[in-house]
Amino acid sequence: MRRTLRHPARIVPFAFLCAIAAGTVLLMLPVSRAEPGHAPFVTALFTSASAICTTGMATVDTATYWSGFGHVMLLVLTQIGGYGIMTMATLLGLLVSRRLGLRSRLMAQAETSMGLRLGEIRGVMVGTAVVMFASEAVMAVIVAGRLWLTYDEPLGEALWEAGFHAVQAFNNAGFSLRSDGLLGFVDDWWICVPLTLGVIVGGIGVPVLFELGRELRKPAAWSTHTRLTVWGSLVLLAVGFAAVLGLEWGNPGTLGPLGVPEKILASFVQGTIPRSGGFNTLDYSAMNTDTNAITTGLMFIGGGSASTAGGIKVTTFFLLAYVIWTEVRGERDVVVGRRRIAETTQRQATTVALLGVATVAGGTLAVLALTSGVPLDRALFEVTSAFGTTGLSVGLSSTLGDPGQLLLVMLMYVGRVGPVAVASALALNTRRRLYRYPEERPIVG
Repeated sequence: MRRTLRHPARIVPFAFLCAIAAGTVLLMLPVSRAEPGHAPFVTALFTSASAICTTGMATVDTATYWSGFGHVMLLVLTQIGGYGIMTMATLLGLLVSRRLGLRSRLMAQAETSMGLRLGEIRGVMVGTAVVMFASEAVMAVIVAGRLWLTYDEPLGEALWEAGFHAVQAFNNAGFSLRSDGLLGFVDDWWICVPLTLGVIVGGIGVPVLFELGRELRKPAAWSTHTRLTVWGSLVLLAVGFAAVLGLEWGNPGTLGPLGVPEKILASFVQGTIPRSGGFNTLDYSAMNTDTNAITTGLMFIGGGSASTAGGIKVTTFFLLAYVIWTEVRGERDVVVGRRRIAETTQRQATTVALLGVATVAGGTLAVLALTSGVPLDRALFEVTSAFGTTGLSVGLSSTLGDPGQLLLVMLMYVGRVGPVAVASALALNTRRRLYRYPEERPIVG
């Protein structure tokens, strides 16, 4: 145990495996299924992994396949996965910093300006829970009131459905108690806006939320991490919104039949959701190829670090953009907001991104090998959705056999714990050699 604690990067993958296994057992119980009998092992495993990894991808109709007990299990598993991801990712950074010397810790604290110290572990966990439950409560009240007053649902059912979807939204999962997801609410601002804002808040990340709470009115005092996350997220939200609105404006299968205000709402929702949300108010199987291509890119990037979102993370993507821009300009140092980025951080970002590309590429080739007649863009979309723990689908997941679904389970697991584990392992394994080899410059490009 002591050796494990010396390498905290090993804790997260093991904890997620245990949670997925426990969820699989619970979902295989006959009481979890709406019809008599128990769920097949692969179905239960896929659903459990999707909930724990806050993906929301499903191979069966969540609304009709699982019983009330099964729905409660999905809610609990999603909440555990979301809370665990946020706290473990945040605390993992603190455990990593504990291995650093006093000088290194002071430098790291000055560079990040997060104000996170080892003595604040309890405060981080409590603060995370407060943010999570408060956000979910606000969403649940608004959505429940709308379902009760406008759609004439009984108050108890409205509260349960609203609470379930609020948990899914904040944790960036996307399971729904309706067979058509949120397609029936495509023009309802009181349903879509709260849930979409919940996805945004949940996908920003606890460190950023804490810092914004202290320095919201002082952007100049933000740390580099917060700047990259906030401004990068705004850029990606704008890109997603503009892409859906422009490319799907006249598509009869998506935005075409809607009025202008409804088109704006649907574009806002579907431009935000690919960041790892999982809900859909439009049919992705009916979207244009160009829209799905941009959505695939957004799913790969994902949300903020130490958040409920997946992907390689916003900070990683925009940090690499700064690295490229610096190299193009011929400058020596990568500078973000008058702060020089350490070379070790640049290498870590490059490693996480390239491993992500390799995982998605390998997964896509595997899906194509396991299936026949599946277009490359559909396979890439499904694999990226699993890796980015987004949960969006073009209808391919349910048609895959057991081998294909097990492959998606592996991708969801790797996509959830992989970037955090790899980044932490790289930080933990950083060592300084007492010698250096002669330098040589191979031809590049």
